[in-house]
Amino acid sequence: MENKITDNPGTFHEEREYPFKGLCISGFAMLFFTFILIPAIIVSVLSAWGDTAPGVAYPVAAVAFIVFILGCIGYFTQEPNEARVMIFFGKYKGTCRQTGYYWVNPFVSRKKLSLRIRNMDIEPIKVNDKVGNPVLIGMVLVWKIKDTYRAVFDIDSQSLVSGVGGSSVSNSALEKFVRIQSDAALREVTGHFAYDQVDGNPEELTLRDGGDEINELLERKINERLAIAGMEVVEARLNYLAYAPEIAAVMLRRQQASAIISAREKIVEGAVSMVKMALDRIESDDVAKFDDARKAALVGNLLVVLCSDEPAQPVLNTDSHC
Repeated sequence: MENKITDNPGTFHEEREYPFKGLCISGFAMLFFTFILIPAIIVSVLSAWGDTAPGVAYPVAAVAFIVFILGCIGYFTQEPNEARVMIFFGKYKGTCRQTGYYWVNPFVSRKKLSLRIRNMDIEPIKVNDKVGNPVLIGMVLVWKIKDTYRAVFDIDSQSLVSGVGGSSVSNSALEKFVRIQSDAALREVTGHFAYDQVDGNPEELTLRDGGDEINELLERKINERLAIAGMEVVEARLNYLAYAPEIAAVMLRRQQASAIISAREKIVEGAVSMVKMALDRIESDDVAKFDDARKAALVGNLLVVLCSDEPAQPVLNTDSHC
């Protein structure tokens, strides 16, 4: 009977990310405007020192200086496969996925996220398979961020924010979440299948022979767990599978015994066909006539010769009745 893990049809996570629609202009154009303020600040300060109009010059210089500082804060550069989550005084304003040099409202905080594909090697863990045998199983995981809103706001923000002013999202925190959820999914899938065929049923799906079916099921289970955090699994594949050390020797002898039995079955099957062919050939060519007793003796001798592991030692029978 084939093992199956039913999917939960109610597991659906709607994407909550949407594009940033606020003010986002070219950084080069804003750079030109920002540096125009430098001469204005200098002229205002010089006017204040010359006592031409100190009551106006000082406020103008102060305002120009504040605008210059705020203007410098709004610049950012974004490379391909990067995104920034825009937050305006605690409110989500969208996600910017555009690449290039831009300027936005300096009061909008920008959480940087990498959308690039990442690899993760899950170390082998000890898990009991379907029949209770402890096995060591590990996998390679390829994943990426799909929904930036969930990746930032649906995971503990205190452990995610890093960098100067909390301008980026910690990769280690995301990887820790992925590692824990992948470990749980791996344990769940392993517990539904046996390491190897137990009853000799060739249709039984096992960890050792499952191949792509096990990998697809594992990928689907991990996707269900990571969707709550806006992440997507590109590929999940088993890269290590072995019995635990405490039963490895016993299972090795079991596999060797099974291989020996299979080999013996083939040897006996071939020996029987060869004996039958020999008897038929002797009778058809009229080489000799045997009664049932002598046929039985001949069959026994031929089977011993053909099925023996050691070379048979010939014994000459000098009985005149032979």
